[in-house]
Amino acid sequence: MLPTPAHIVLYQPEIPQNTGNIGRTCVAVNAKLWIVEPASFSFDEKRLRRAGLDYWQHLDIEMVPDWETLTSKLDPARFHFLSKFAKRMLWDCELQVGDVFVFGQETSGLPEEIMSPTDPRSVRLPTDPKVRSLNLATTAGIVLYEHQRQCYQRNPSDFAAAPNA
Repeated sequence: MLPTPAHIVLYQPEIPQNTGNIGRTCVAVNAKLWIVEPASFSFDEKRLRRAGLDYWQHLDIEMVPDWETLTSKLDPARFHFLSKFAKRMLWDCELQVGDVFVFGQETSGLPEEIMSPTDPRSVRLPTDPKVRSLNLATTAGIVLYEHQRQCYQRNPSDFAAAPNA
């Protein structure tokens, strides 16, 4: 059995369409989606299901009640915290199979008690200062495919299927 290539953590997500789109991208790259509760919407939400299309049934998803439960299930040393305030660029990371990418709320990001911008595990995407923030689902897609690119280049056997030619 192949290892889970990547984990996406959504800390108390607020927008169902973002979560649905991220779920669909997780299915595309065999990543696991973690939700740190509470979410600001119901998982029966029509907008969530529409954004995830008919892929939701294939999604490996786990809900956890709080941050402490998440950190007891995943290795915090493998965490990468995404924030526009981080000092380190994603491109400077050597990503590995099993990495965990942690995203905060759409309106407020990750709380200070979880992420510090100077933590070497905190990373950002290059963004022109005119742009306040990128869409959460877009950012997660960029991160997952950069992860896939780096890991597949080093070891294609860690992936169930080769990328489309």
